[in-house]
Amino acid sequence: MRTPRFPGWTWLLAASLACAGLQAGQPAAKTVILATTTSTQDSGLLDELIPRFEKQTGYVVKTIAVGSGQAIAMGKKGEADVLLVHSPDAEKALMAEGSGVNRRLVMHNDFILLGPAGDPARVRGKAAAAALQAIAAGHAVFMSRGDNSGTHAQEKKLWAAAGLKPEGQAWYQQTGLGMGQTLAVAAEKRAYTLSDRGTYLALRKKLGLEILSEGDAALLNVYHVIEVDPARHPRVNTPGARAFADFLVSKAVQTTIKEFGIGTFGSPLFFPDAGRPE
Repeated sequence: MRTPRFPGWTWLLAASLACAGLQAGQPAAKTVILATTTSTQDSGLLDELIPRFEKQTGYVVKTIAVGSGQAIAMGKKGEADVLLVHSPDAEKALMAEGSGVNRRLVMHNDFILLGPAGDPARVRGKAAAAALQAIAAGHAVFMSRGDNSGTHAQEKKLWAAAGLKPEGQAWYQQTGLGMGQTLAVAAEKRAYTLSDRGTYLALRKKLGLEILSEGDAALLNVYHVIEVDPARHPRVNTPGARAFADFLVSKAVQTTIKEFGIGTFGSPLFFPDAGRPE
């Protein structure tokens, strides 16, 4: 039996690798484990980028799409080689404790507040804090990811900025699921929810949800790539991680990110930021 490269990881990693078709005997040095947020997967961006990276470099990427919080936890344990995440506070904590190196800006989009067309809480057009206050006042159902993801972290910040603590309220429900699945639950229950724009646009035709609050500066959603520090975790594939991070910030890939989604959705799902100041 092949010895797992990271024996401390849970069944999730083993199942993900098996589903991805990891071949017995494949050299570990040619495998790059990417831990990332579900939005990069659900939006279809990784389906566009990873085959190109594999063709160009000969590496095989094994993607573990979880919330940013879980992805960062994998980085802290050395259970991934490289992270593509969007939870700035947690990212900075990872860097401060010495488990990450070379944190680089990749792209951004924004968060949007979604809800049913009928908008029972009357939040349409309000700023984020005011919209959440209206939802709470009307006891309208709000679906939270509740999964320690970057989106969940941002949502908690927004509730705090609105002066509210919704946990424990009957109208505030948590799915514990990724973005795409949470959107499906919110659509089924005609609830409000917070989403990144890219995932929403990719799945919009399957949903009955509308954008009700957007454009607030508090809704900015920034993605970074971080290599896991080999000094702390010597088993990581350092060359593979660096190759993937360099690939994401390369001019060609940044152009792809700039154009991704325009043909299908009429607007890009992400905006390239490599090389720009924070």
